[in-house]
Amino acid sequence: MKGILTKKVPLRGSVVIPGDKSITHRAIIFSALGKGMSEITGYLPSEDCERTITAFREMGISVVSEAKNGVPTLWVDGKGLSGLTEPSGVIDCGNSGTTLRLLAGLLAGQPFLSILTGDASLRSRPMRRVMEPLKRMGGELFSRRGEYAPLAISGRRLSAIDYEMPIPSAQVKSAILLAGLFAAGTTRIREPRQSRDHTERMLSYFGVPCKVAEGILSVAGGVSYPARKILVPGDLSSAAFFLVAGLIVEGSQMTLCRVGINPTRTGILDILQKMGAQIIIKPLTSDCCEPVADITVSTSALHGVAIEGETFLRAIDEFPILCIAAALAEGETVIHGAEELRVKESDRIATMARALGSMGVAVEEFPDGIKIIGGKKLKGAVCETRGDHRIAMAMAIAGLVAEGDIEMDDTSCIQTSFPTFESLLGELAGR
Repeated sequence: MKGILTKKVPLRGSVVIPGDKSITHRAIIFSALGKGMSEITGYLPSEDCERTITAFREMGISVVSEAKNGVPTLWVDGKGLSGLTEPSGVIDCGNSGTTLRLLAGLLAGQPFLSILTGDASLRSRPMRRVMEPLKRMGGELFSRRGEYAPLAISGRRLSAIDYEMPIPSAQVKSAILLAGLFAAGTTRIREPRQSRDHTERMLSYFGVPCKVAEGILSVAGGVSYPARKILVPGDLSSAAFFLVAGLIVEGSQMTLCRVGINPTRTGILDILQKMGAQIIIKPLTSDCCEPVADITVSTSALHGVAIEGETFLRAIDEFPILCIAAALAEGETVIHGAEELRVKESDRIATMARALGSMGVAVEEFPDGIKIIGGKKLKGAVCETRGDHRIAMAMAIAGLVAEGDIEMDDTSCIQTSFPTFESLLGELAGR
């Protein structure tokens, strides 16, 4: 299968990036648990988010989707904390780890039986880290070989816990917070480093006390709340592919409109600017619980850098496209602290190392990262995406500057997070 766009021309203009996937999931979940009709404007109509929508429909929640002034909009008729009903069948989370992990926390405190499964990729991803704290709260969860989906959850009365997370994870933290809504007492969580805080922001936006004091995050159980209107910003993780394209394709300049710039997600901007990227960030008035901005990027001469620690944690989803930026940058880029990427939709470290190697890039793989010697032109190659949407999009961007075509075995996986990727890229290329 050929790459997404083979026409090698400057990318110019302005585009609206589709809604943030992480925020869309949470907006649906918290709207379903609120009382009354919530309106979610600018949600992401991707395969992953549709899995979360379908799950709540199967639990008795009305979710209506239509375009409002051309913008994807959801109306979710929430029934409160005790309004969900037992699903009649297995809930299929597809490829969405966010759907499975967050629902595991929510369903642990429901008075019914539920079963969560997913596709072959999701069923191969370990779930022990989310199951362990939920079991400590009194949840009854069963899994294949002790840590793999399908997960069977027999809802129980939960008790609050004080939990110290061994490694930072927004999904695990969110599962505990959701379980905490149904637990007796106040649930407290301490992270070694802060992960994405979309869940905390959403809780506070809906009026649920969610506090951080001395590094400890706490949420009280049993707090009901009313419906709210939510405006979902553009997804910075999706914008990252166009940001890098604008940097590496000669003669490019583009503006990405109303993109979320949550500080726990802006590692990609910090890293690219450290590499020499010309990026202008224009903050805008926010209508919800997340900061937003227009981001303008121009072709830039990049250089290699060292990436690790807290900065990389804020850019962990952008690893594949960062690898492409590193391959086009002069000098050496070294990334550490990425061991979690071994168990994403694919082993992203190994998959990117193979892809870059096939394009003629000198690469050294570490257990927790990668070293890339950049600065040479990329060669055409045949690349495996391993069904990973972020790998596929990164390869498509590499194809914009490679000498020869970048061919991929599968690009359909892009639908899980960015259905309009090809059309927006074509728009910027004047296609």
